[in-house]
Amino acid sequence: MIKTHLQDLPHGITLSCRTAGEKGRPVLMFLHGFPEAAFVWDELLTYFAHPDNGGYRCIAPNLRGFERSSAPTDVSAYRAKFLVQDIAALIALEGGHLACLVAHDWGGAVAWNLAASQSALMDRLVIINSPHPSTFLRELQHSPAQQAASAYMNFLCRPDADQLLAEDDFRRLWEFFANMGAITGPHAWLTESVRQQYRDVWSRGLQGGCNYYRASPLRPATPQDPAASAISFPKEMFTVKLPTLVIWGMGDIALPPALIDGLGEFVPQMQLEKVEGATHWIVHEQPTLVIEHIRKFLR
Repeated sequence: MIKTHLQDLPHGITLSCRTAGEKGRPVLMFLHGFPEAAFVWDELLTYFAHPDNGGYRCIAPNLRGFERSSAPTDVSAYRAKFLVQDIAALIALEGGHLACLVAHDWGGAVAWNLAASQSALMDRLVIINSPHPSTFLRELQHSPAQQAASAYMNFLCRPDADQLLAEDDFRRLWEFFANMGAITGPHAWLTESVRQQYRDVWSRGLQGGCNYYRASPLRPATPQDPAASAISFPKEMFTVKLPTLVIWGMGDIALPPALIDGLGEFVPQMQLEKVEGATHWIVHEQPTLVIEHIRKFLR
């Protein structure tokens, strides 16, 4: 059974969390992306908390700015170092160590940072359609295709983006689901009950989610903003030495497969699972397949 609670962190941030499984068991933590929320992991929490499937303690926080978690208004509060601080503090409160960190989209951006800088906090890492910072920077700087695919990021940086996203029953956000996948028309998983779960989250406010884009320089350059063209990363800054499973839906329009080219240079213990016929929303589309890949990886 999934439980929800508010978890106060020592540095003044509160995260709204969904949990399953008993405290004291090995911990799996799940990090969501935009424009999602912790509920997207419910099927995985239920599965991995079951005694027959490892009996893990499973926890999925809503990241700062999402659902009932703290949502600072200052854009600088959404810089990577603060997002990483939140998750490191939550891990400390959950016993100080993870059997595995599982993450998608923006959650993956946090996870890549945390795994590279504080690898002792976890045994393993699972990344689902979330670009490694170094390959993402490479593609943003040199690939016109990636620059075009990521143009939406600059829209989300607009000061009025959250108001525009909320218009017409969140019309642009429903389109967001279609535009980041190769499938045209309505997604089978986007049932009315799932839509209502999203409405319940989005109705609490979208400014925090948009602030992730406003705070990050990893986006296409514009005449007004050099963005990704003005930065560089030393290789060792984002080298992840943990055993890492990367699951990639190959139909992701916003994050095309070029982003996994050369990834092994930064993740020497990587296992890559390419999933044809899946999009950016693979956790919704094929949860059973995602579960199976993770289950094998944990064994």
